Amino acid sequence: MRILGINALYHDPAAALIVDGRIVAAAEEERFSRRKHGKRPVPFAAWELPELSAAWCLQQAGVRPADLDAVTYSFDPALWLPPDQLAVFDPWDELRQRYALAAADFLATALPGLDPSQVRYLPHHVAHAASAGLAAPFAGDCAVLVLDGRGERHSSLAGLYAQGELHILHSQQLPHSLGLLYEDATEHLGFLRSSDEFKVMALASYGTPRFLENLRPLVHACPDGGFRTQGVDWNCLAKKRHPDEPWTAEHADLAASLQAVLEEVLLELARWLRNRTGSSRLALAGGVALNCVANSRLWRESGFAEVWVQPAAGDAGTALGAAIAGSWQLGEPVAAMPGADLGRQWSDSELEVLLRTAKLPYDRPPDIAATAAETLAADGIVAWFQGRSEYGPRALGHRSLMAHPGRPANLERLNDVKGREQFRPVAPMVLASRASELFSGGPLPSPYMLFVHQVDERWRQRIPAVVHVDGTARIQTVDPVTEPLLARLLADFDRRTGLPVVVNTSLNTAGRPMVDSPRDALECFGSTPVDLLAIGPFAVRRSRLGAGQ
Repeated sequence: MRILGINALYHDPAAALIVDGRIVAAAEEERFSRRKHGKRPVPFAAWELPELSAAWCLQQAGVRPADLDAVTYSFDPALWLPPDQLAVFDPWDELRQRYALAAADFLATALPGLDPSQVRYLPHHVAHAASAGLAAPFAGDCAVLVLDGRGERHSSLAGLYAQGELHILHSQQLPHSLGLLYEDATEHLGFLRSSDEFKVMALASYGTPRFLENLRPLVHACPDGGFRTQGVDWNCLAKKRHPDEPWTAEHADLAASLQAVLEEVLLELARWLRNRTGSSRLALAGGVALNCVANSRLWRESGFAEVWVQPAAGDAGTALGAAIAGSWQLGEPVAAMPGADLGRQWSDSELEVLLRTAKLPYDRPPDIAATAAETLAADGIVAWFQGRSEYGPRALGHRSLMAHPGRPANLERLNDVKGREQFRPVAPMVLASRASELFSGGPLPSPYMLFVHQVDERWRQRIPAVVHVDGTARIQTVDPVTEPLLARLLADFDRRTGLPVVVNTSLNTAGRPMVDSPRDALECFGSTPVDLLAIGPFAVRRSRLGAGQ
């Protein structure tokens, strides 16, 4: 059975492929097109068909479009409601419906040989739910909670997966939406909506939730498993910030208040779901599930023994969910998600050809992990390009920018390299076997960087570059079984410095998608003050540039 999943509405177009019950490929279109979130100038802002990523998924598995048993599209135009019934004004909604209705023909044009009759529709939030509940590593049934900006007519889904079947217990009708609420505040605070919400989460740690009492009557959970979010006038709480203006304490307090009320509502929803299902396991998806601070509070306080978050929790993940759900619908269960490294990779020989073509001086050290560790120990910055690229927004040691965590200045240094705001934290990558010595208050292991942990007081002064202003860190644990090269780097760095941690942030610069191809890596290396590019087994060193071949 060969099932292709597609996301091509709102933002983050992506494709994913299931073959014989196994996830073989998944990728976001932005990694190919180099347009972040798949956005083009209006009026084509969010409707980029994932032609390149879909074609790559098929090529990766040696599958022709004509061989596909189904193509599942993560949006159901039959659920669309006219604006006068939906109560959410969006001038593009009718055009979205027409676009989705024509998806079969668009896809057949993009993938010659595809039978348009193979294209089927799946509700947006059901696709999100499948990406979590049917991809989680749980052995058995689980509760599932989806929260985002919006789907066809809803903004959330709460349910239970039992023997592969989804039982929907509640769906929140628009206009009430926690995701849209967070987007509105993001825009009010001077950031890009539906893109920069993570900046608001980071800014919240610099403030106090002094507007929480103002928000609670307007944003709250309901006894039926839903919530209300109407009536918030952000101007009454804090002055709107222009993107070019510096943020103030008032803006940080607004962010902190928003974060606090979001966490309170999520806790109530999760507890309601726990009581309704009796399940001890919770799987999360939707853009709100990328809020790692809220995720950690759910893990601690919701009553669920296990909480798993889809690494590609945003709309890109609905492509995977659509493929998984499509496979189950055709009678073939799908194995748990093997990891987030589901994207493109290049062989050593291919990489070497590209380096020679670029006429860059390079060498092949005995162990690239040891070479990178040596550079990091000497306080150099390393661009790390290894294996298959990550699916989702987090760099997880395949397309990463690394630095020494013991140098306080490295936070500002990396933010300068990437062109980011200085209030933004960077994350620690830590050996799984050592994580409990340094971090607490969140689940361990934590391989996808989707929870925050408290940094032990004894370690805060030793790894200051990765400690956020509130004493937390968004960690990634590294298992030598699944990530042997990365684990070797960490072990070697630990041997040299006594620190089992390195700084990890995504290999890209502000406003650009994460590096995906060797060409992207070389362009990023050429335009930033990075000391070493570790690309496959090869080392490209800044000190040797201009020294000839």
